Amino acid sequence: MPSHALMSTTPSRLDVAGDLLTLLRDTSTEPRPDVQLEALTLAVAADLPVLLWGEPGIGKTAALNQLAASLDLPLTTVIASVHEPSDFSGLPVVGDDPAEQGVPMAPPDWAVRLVRAGRGLLFLDELSTAPPAVQAALLRLVLERRIGALRLPPGVRIVAAANPRASAADGWELSPPLANRFVHLTWTHDHEVVVRGLGGTWPRATLPRLDPEKLPEAVRFARRAVCAFLTARPPLVHRLPNSEARRGGPWPSPRSWDMTLTLIAFATAAGSSRDVLSLLVRGTVGDGPGLELLASLDRLDLPDPEVLLADPARAELPERGDLRQAVLDAVVAAVRARPEKSRWDAAWALLARAVDTGAPDLVVVPATTLATLRREDWDVPATIERLTSAVSLSRRADRAAARIAAGAK
Repeated sequence: MPSHALMSTTPSRLDVAGDLLTLLRDTSTEPRPDVQLEALTLAVAADLPVLLWGEPGIGKTAALNQLAASLDLPLTTVIASVHEPSDFSGLPVVGDDPAEQGVPMAPPDWAVRLVRAGRGLLFLDELSTAPPAVQAALLRLVLERRIGALRLPPGVRIVAAANPRASAADGWELSPPLANRFVHLTWTHDHEVVVRGLGGTWPRATLPRLDPEKLPEAVRFARRAVCAFLTARPPLVHRLPNSEARRGGPWPSPRSWDMTLTLIAFATAAGSSRDVLSLLVRGTVGDGPGLELLASLDRLDLPDPEVLLADPARAELPERGDLRQAVLDAVVAAVRARPEKSRWDAAWALLARAVDTGAPDLVVVPATTLATLRREDWDVPATIERLTSAVSLSRRADRAAARIAAGAK
C-alpha cells in the first residue's frame, strides 16, 4: 500500500488532541438553585443592562456563554477596552452631497449582524479598562441602544463585565453617568457549583416564569413600594456618592429608581426569593438605600392598626419579632393620634394577645408608652394585670443580663 494512503487514513496528533478537547468541552447542565444566576436572568428578562463585577478568572465570561446557550441567543462579545470611541458612536461616511444629505455615522459590523439577527446577547467585556472617552461613547449604546445610525432591536439584551480597579490592568473607575445605567451584580464563585461544573455539570440558566395573573398586581405593588418609600425618604430620590469609587457603582437617582421599580415588578410576578430581590435592588440603588427599601417592603403587608383596634380578639400579629414590634408601635401611635377610652382598652387587649402569642419583651416599650396616654377618668382595664407580671419579668431579665455583662467586663 502506498505510504501516502496510510498517511491519509491515520489521524494526525493534532486530530487526536482535538478529539480530547471535544470530550473535555462536552458538559451538561442541570436545574440548580443559584441566586446570582437567577438575578442575572431576571434582569435580562426585564431588558435592563447588567454589569457583572468580579475578580479575573471568576467565571463571568463562562457564565455569559452558558446564559446565551441556555436562552438560545447568539452571543456577540465586544472587548470595550480595545475599541475607539468612534466604534460605538459610528464612523462618518461622506456621501455625494454632504451639504444636502448630511454625513451618516456608519455602525460597526457586529452591530449590523445584531440588527439583521433581530435578537442576541451583546456582551461588553473589560468595561473597567475602557478609557473615559470610550465610556462616554458607550452611554448612548447602553441607554438608547443606538450605534451610529442603527438602533438595536428589542430582542437584543446587554450584559457587561468588569474587574475591580485594584485587579484590572490599567483600570479606570466607571464614570457616574455610565455606572448609573447598569444593574450591578457582584459575581462570586460557589465552591460546590465550581466542583460540580468541573465534573461536567453546570447550573442551567432559564428565564423566569412570569404568572400572567400576577402581572397587574405586581405592577401595583412595585409602584406602591417605591413611591411610598421615596415619599418617606425624599433625600434618597437622587444622591450622588462623594467618593469616586462609589460613583462607579450603584447609587440612587430617578433613573435607577425606575429600574428598581421594574425589577420589583418582575420579581413579584416571578415569585423570586428575597435573596434574589436583595441582589437586584442593592445592585441598582446601592446597599444603604436598597436595604432601607427592602425593610419597607416588609411593612407594606403589615396589618392596618385601625383594623386591629376594631377587633383585637381576632387580630393576627406577625411572627417575626421586628415586624411584630412595628405593628405594636403603630397601634400605640394610632391611639395617640386619636385618644379614646375604647381605643385605649383595645390597645391593651392587643398587647395582652401579643404576650400570649410571642415574646413578652416586645411589649415593654409599647406598654410603657400606652400607659402614659391614660386620662384621669379612664379606669384601668383588667388586661393590664395580665401584662404587669410579663413586663416586670422582662425588665428583671434585662437588668440581670446587664449585671452579667458588667461583671464579665
